[in-house]
Amino acid sequence: MRRLATTWPLSALLVWLAAWACHALLLGLGREAAVVAGAVLGGALALLYRERWRRLIAALGFPLSALLLGWQGGAPPLLWLLPLALLWWLYPRRSWSEAPLFPTPAGALSRLPTEAPLPPGARVLDAGCGVGDGLRELVRAYPEARVEGVEWSRPLALAARWRVRGATVRRGDLWADDWAPFALVYLFQRPESMPRAWAKACAEMAPGGWLVSLDFAVPGAAPVASWQLGNGQFVWLYRPQRTVVSKLPN
Repeated sequence: MRRLATTWPLSALLVWLAAWACHALLLGLGREAAVVAGAVLGGALALLYRERWRRLIAALGFPLSALLLGWQGGAPPLLWLLPLALLWWLYPRRSWSEAPLFPTPAGALSRLPTEAPLPPGARVLDAGCGVGDGLRELVRAYPEARVEGVEWSRPLALAARWRVRGATVRRGDLWADDWAPFALVYLFQRPESMPRAWAKACAEMAPGGWLVSLDFAVPGAAPVASWQLGNGQFVWLYRPQRTVVSKLPN
C-alpha cells in the first residue's frame, strides 16, 4: 500500500480520488462548497511532492475534471478517468520513473558544434526523444551526422518520426540500448537518473565520446563545459571516462 501511495502517477490518482471523495461527502453543504473543498484538499496533498510539475498535475486534476464534466450536473464523475487512460497509453507504466514530457527549447543545442565537434557521419543519439524536439535541435546542430532517437512510448516515437524526417527514430528502452556506437548521447532526464546515465555512458561509450544533459548535472562529475539558456535552463557537456561496471545503479 505504501508503494502505491508513492509511485507516480498512481499517487496522483490517489490525490484526485481523495478530492472527489471530499466533494461527495460535502455535497450536502452545496455544490460550490463541495468543489472548493475538493480543490483545497487536492492542492494541499499536492504540496507533498517535491517536483513542481507533479504538484501542478496533482493539484489541477480535480478542478479541471470537475470543470470539464460540468459539476453542476451532467456527465458521470467516473468519466474523468478517460484522460488518465489516454495518459497511460501515451506514457506507458515503464516510463513513469523517467522524465516527464518536456520539450527541448529551440536553439538550446546550437552551441554544441563549437564545444563538441563531430566528424561527418558520426552517430548521435537522443536517449528518450519524446515527440522529437531534441532530435530537431540535434539535426540542426549536426546536419552531417546520423541523428537517431529511441523512445519507449510507441505513440510518442511515431510522433517524433513524423515530425523529424532528418532523424531515425525507433521504439526501445534507452537503458537497454547500447550507447557504444554513438559519438554523442543527448538526454533530458531527471536528477535521480543522472548517476545511472553517467555510469552507462562510462561503461559503454568509446573514448572521446560526449554526453549532453539538459537542465540536470551529473553529481560528482566535472563538465567539460556548461552554459545557461535564455529561459534559465542549463546545458551540461561531459566526456565520459571508460570504466568497467558490473551493474548499473537503479
